[in-house]
Amino acid sequence: MENNIKISIEGGYINHADVLIEPEEANNLKPGEVTILCTGSQGEPLAALSRIANGTHKQIKLRPDDIVVFSSSPIPGNALSIGNTINKLYLQGVKVFTNTSLNEIHTSGHANMEELKLMIRLIKPKYLMPFHGDYRMLKSHANLGVECGIPKENTFVLQNGDVLSLSNHVITKDTPVVASDIYIDGNKLGEINSAVLRDRKIMASDGILVVIANIDMKKHELLIHPNITTRGFVLINENEALIKKIENIAEKVITEKLKEPNVTFNDIKSQITTELFPYIYELTGRKPIILPVILDIKK
Repeated sequence: MENNIKISIEGGYINHADVLIEPEEANNLKPGEVTILCTGSQGEPLAALSRIANGTHKQIKLRPDDIVVFSSSPIPGNALSIGNTINKLYLQGVKVFTNTSLNEIHTSGHANMEELKLMIRLIKPKYLMPFHGDYRMLKSHANLGVECGIPKENTFVLQNGDVLSLSNHVITKDTPVVASDIYIDGNKLGEINSAVLRDRKIMASDGILVVIANIDMKKHELLIHPNITTRGFVLINENEALIKKIENIAEKVITEKLKEPNVTFNDIKSQITTELFPYIYELTGRKPIILPVILDIKK
């Protein structure tokens, strides 16, 4: 298949795409004779329109006399990204038309109910499995199939992981498969452990508090006061009183645990976390990750 598409343009609008032409012929079109249909009506960062507005699109550059038409309505939650795209378009000097109550230019890419019925009656399928949409939309589409003569048992409203099997022209529902989200961690593709994700969320919202203690395990002796440092929890210089209280509690816990004859590093770390966690939450209302670091120093 060739990679060039010939477009028929009349009055500034694309009528159809049928025959193939060479790239140099397309370059001979006057700017006023070209209409570009592209993605980006919802301000998606990697969509064509967003890259055009940013000036990062490799093939398309805006001209001051260009016109951009958003033939769509904003999806709730996308207003900010759409507004950013429109602002960038205005900064490049182009005229922008958006859908408003006074300027109804919205057009949907989704079929309406009567169009769906027409499609079902034209194709006359034996089975119907609606897809793309919320459950209520899928269910409504399946009900339309029943209205158009498809047996109810031949309609399938599926969720992620559900499986349909086709054998000898018969479709049946099969054993589901696991279809959970797959997260990309850096350059590695794969599922991240849930504990890692939980820790990242805690650090993002409440930060981390590190308790560093130098002890002589042989003599069961705390050598110096514990050192407290934080990231994303509080500023040490602005919360010296709180840090001092945490330091005192940690020192008391370590000293008490060192009195036990068979105490281990893990015992001390666990007790530090157990004592500090409720205390910090009561004072600050936050739940930082508490990371005790115990260093065995030989005197």
